[in-house]
Formats: sequence, structure tokens, C-alpha cells
Amino acid sequence: MTDDPTPEPAEPRVLSEAAKRALAEAEARRAAAAIVVLPPEDGGPRGPEPTRYGDWEKKGLAVDF
Repeated sequence: MTDDPTPEPAEPRVLSEAAKRALAEAEARRAAAAIVVLPPEDGGPRGPEPTRYGDWEKKGLAVDF
């Protein structure tokens, strides 16, 4: 018995041909996905995106939503 808390390395998974095909198709879809460029928002809040920080500030008052 050792005091080493690291687990033994797991054996690598063996994927079926269908799983390999599905992974390849998913990677191809991700690579082909178009990047959407949106125009700037008119009349939106100034400063950092409020939904990113979990609240919305209006005239100095922060409201959680």
C-alpha cells in the first residue's frame, strides 16, 4: 500500500468505427461553422456586458436577474 493519492492510469478507450465517424463529422461541422459578426448595439448599456457579471446597473442601482 502506498501513500500516493494519484490513481492508476486508465486504459485508453477503444472506439468503434461508428464512434470514430461521428467524432470526425462533429469536428468537420465545428470547423465549417461560420463566425457570426453582429453589429454594435444601439442604446445598450455602457461598460462591461451586464449579463456576464450577473447584474444590470441603471443609474447607479444594480439589479440582479
